[in-house]
Amino acid sequence: MAFDFLVSKLETQNDIAGNIGLYSYGAAFCAFVILAIFIFTSRRQNPIGNALLAASILTAAWAAAVAISTLLPSPIVMLIQTAEACRNGAWIFVLLKLLSARLKGTDHILATNRWVPWYLLSFTMITALLVGIDPLLGNAASLFSVALYVNAGGWLAMSILSLLLLEQYYRNSNDNELLSTKQLCLGLGILFAFDLFLYGEGLLFLQLNENAWQARGLVSVMAAVLIGISVGRAAGREVMENQQAFRTSRHFAFHALTLMASGLYLIAMAVTGYFIRYLGGSWAGVLQITFLCAAGLILIVLLFSGQIRARFRVWLSKNFFSYKYDYRIEWLEFTAILASGKTDVPENITRAVANLVKSPGGILWSRTDTGRFTIAANWDMPTPASDVSLGELSQWLQTNEWIIDLREWRSDPDVYRNLALPLMVTSIPKAWLIIPLLFGDILQGIVLLRESEVAGDLNWEDRDLLKVAGKQAASHLAQFQADKALVESRQFEAFNRLSAYVIHDLKNILAQLSLIVANAKKHKQNPEFIDDMVDTVSNTVERMSKLMAQLRSETLRTQQQEFNLIELLEHVIDTCKLRTPHPKLTAAPSTLSLTCDSDRLRTVFEHLIQNAQDATSETGQVAIRLFTEPGYIVVEIEDNGTGMDEQFIQHRLFKPFDSTKGLTGMGIGAFESRDFIHGLGGEISVTSLLGQGSLFRVLIPSSDSRGAQHAPPIF
Repeated sequence: MAFDFLVSKLETQNDIAGNIGLYSYGAAFCAFVILAIFIFTSRRQNPIGNALLAASILTAAWAAAVAISTLLPSPIVMLIQTAEACRNGAWIFVLLKLLSARLKGTDHILATNRWVPWYLLSFTMITALLVGIDPLLGNAASLFSVALYVNAGGWLAMSILSLLLLEQYYRNSNDNELLSTKQLCLGLGILFAFDLFLYGEGLLFLQLNENAWQARGLVSVMAAVLIGISVGRAAGREVMENQQAFRTSRHFAFHALTLMASGLYLIAMAVTGYFIRYLGGSWAGVLQITFLCAAGLILIVLLFSGQIRARFRVWLSKNFFSYKYDYRIEWLEFTAILASGKTDVPENITRAVANLVKSPGGILWSRTDTGRFTIAANWDMPTPASDVSLGELSQWLQTNEWIIDLREWRSDPDVYRNLALPLMVTSIPKAWLIIPLLFGDILQGIVLLRESEVAGDLNWEDRDLLKVAGKQAASHLAQFQADKALVESRQFEAFNRLSAYVIHDLKNILAQLSLIVANAKKHKQNPEFIDDMVDTVSNTVERMSKLMAQLRSETLRTQQQEFNLIELLEHVIDTCKLRTPHPKLTAAPSTLSLTCDSDRLRTVFEHLIQNAQDATSETGQVAIRLFTEPGYIVVEIEDNGTGMDEQFIQHRLFKPFDSTKGLTGMGIGAFESRDFIHGLGGEISVTSLLGQGSLFRVLIPSSDSRGAQHAPPIF
């Protein structure tokens, strides 16, 4: 018959030890039986689980039929053909189901189940044709070649059809769909690609390749492994979504994979030993025994190495099992606790880290500017005996970035390289975990957690989560410390600014007293001078008393009061008459009232007038003009002194602590004056020319336009 002719050289083997086909297809049978069991346990989590189960069972049956045929005097061709046709049909059905799921929601016929009866009918007819063509036509000599080409071409066409369906699904699927089916596509691809090669060569030479036929079983084993990985991934995704699926325990998986790896290692040992004996010449026996002993010793060392076993367990858990934590929920809770309140950020950090491992308490040490660690928060933990240096612990944590389990440290200190912990830490009752808070390369803080009543020993996932959370908490702690330092800096800045204003006022008072002393010898017999001196000293005492009150309250708060601006300017001019040239006031004959801090406004005008006097010679002129504009009261102070250039006005005039008076000036008067006028809603403008003089124009909103507006405090 035609198919008999194709396999005529595939004789059965009476010697079981040399029967390669038996072992090859026997391995395929075992692989697909295991795959069928695995699919059966997880088929509910896979939309094509039943189809995969049927295809795996039929493939196992096909492999069993071929394996049994190798033990018979002649192969049962019809049984092999029927089993292979069922195998191919089942896997084509799987591919059609994949395409059906991909096209769901469209008008395509594959989007519904209407195609299933037609497929089963077509498949039955094709199977009957491939299996029945040999008995019908194979015995007729004239039709033998027709039967041969139809038979071989039919199997070839089935392989091509499978590959075309596979290509259509793979090319039209997105990354998310391929995540759990990529290995399935690769497994079916290698299965049908090998069939394409086998039957293509058989059709070309009218004879199947014996080696390829025997290797076909091992190729099927490879396909089974890839399909199993795909099924496992699909089940794993459903587990994450539904939290229910068949799972092997980590303990079982560890020992199973260890046993499998040991078996592969022993096989590699045997193969290598065989080649050493085959190629070693007179040294073959000695080299073989030596190699086997050395390889066996290495295997024993690997199996009994605690460190290697621990690393293998971590690798296995990371790559083959779902994670212990739902990281989205853990991170949301962690962030919510960190942001739960601004009153005690260090305690929030401690609570957030402790919540990850269900610890009921903790202590946080934070780094100071000097590098010392002090207790920043104590949440339901016994207070340490003393707040002393943590010794080498901080440096060790910064260098190694390890989480220290104190229970493990006490039982096996070698794990931590015999680290010596401070007695202050180890003496705390129920102390459990020491977690470094690393901000970049800097150890920003250290958290000590209390023993948890529910959490067991830490694994790699707990440590990874705590390390990442520690880095996030460290950035939060660094931000808190930076904010705290900024607040302190602003407090010092406010105090320094207050001091500068007070000292500037004291300088003006001192200047007035100095003038009195300088003129006392010359005018002490003049009654008018004595009266002016008494008024000046009285005014000085009053102003110094107010300064003392401001220093006690540590702020320059404005004292709102209504006053007559003309009377205030006249008083300022009387004070400034101790200097030359004497200022002259020109005011509109009306009552102009303001509501603000009269003392500070008087200080502003005193400063501007004194600066005009300093810039003008004794024979010069300093004129003060008071008038109104719509919505504003305007005070102009003009002199014909040295003047200023535009560059100085723009960049230096109102810059604090920049003075042209040398040691006698503070450089704060112009800045303070403009700051106060701005607080009233007004403005100071300056016009000046070198050698011609300057004009300071002070605009203050009138009481009517400002209503009840008051100048805000400077601080």
